[in-house]
Amino acid sequence: MANSALELHGIEAYYGDSHVLQQVSFRLGEGRLLGLLGRNGAGKSTCMNVSVGLLPPRAGSVEVFGATVTRLPPESVAARGVALVPQGRRIFKSLTVRENLMVAAHAGFATSHEPWTADTVFAMFPRLAERRGQLAGYLSGGEQQMLAIGRALMANPRVLLMDEPSEGLAPQVVAEVMATIRKLKESGLSIVLVEQNPKLVFDIADDIVILNSGRVAVVSTAEQLKSGGVDLRQHLGVF
Repeated sequence: MANSALELHGIEAYYGDSHVLQQVSFRLGEGRLLGLLGRNGAGKSTCMNVSVGLLPPRAGSVEVFGATVTRLPPESVAARGVALVPQGRRIFKSLTVRENLMVAAHAGFATSHEPWTADTVFAMFPRLAERRGQLAGYLSGGEQQMLAIGRALMANPRVLLMDEPSEGLAPQVVAEVMATIRKLKESGLSIVLVEQNPKLVFDIADDIVILNSGRVAVVSTAEQLKSGGVDLRQHLGVF
């Protein structure tokens, strides 16, 4: 079994009085891609926010490569090698493409991949290279998503969390984004991929966790789930 890159143990998380995550536990193996699935409101994005320190859990713990990061501020979690591609992209629209990348630049940790720099990001996303001096607010939705991924990579993370990267994109652009995620996985990055479209996830994931109403309902490998035995419609709706 691979070493754990990220582990959540018994997480209890709230937004105000709303109990969003209840005893949520799962692990991301080093160098593996974990697909985190569930209906709207199941708690997927909340898991991402807890993992990066944006939402401190009321109970439970978060570990990154065996080191506890529970309730550390986001910048401290990032310094330990965790980067988030947030839902909705959240790029800096008043900065240029290159400035968006440089804001996130960090030496990071030694990995099997060469260090991510603006040049290596531009090599992965040639369209961003063509627009390096353009204000990010004028990019298309797909280009903004590429920029959000590139900005996260500039931190040279060991763990990459991706929250709904295909949201609102045309099918051709979705295919490009998923091809990029596959390349990142092949480079050795440990990845959690949150997606509404389970078919996209099953095509690329090693492991699957399904949340249902704030609880872990299914933990399995993608191959085991593909072979049947679990009624995915019960947890995900139409599949």
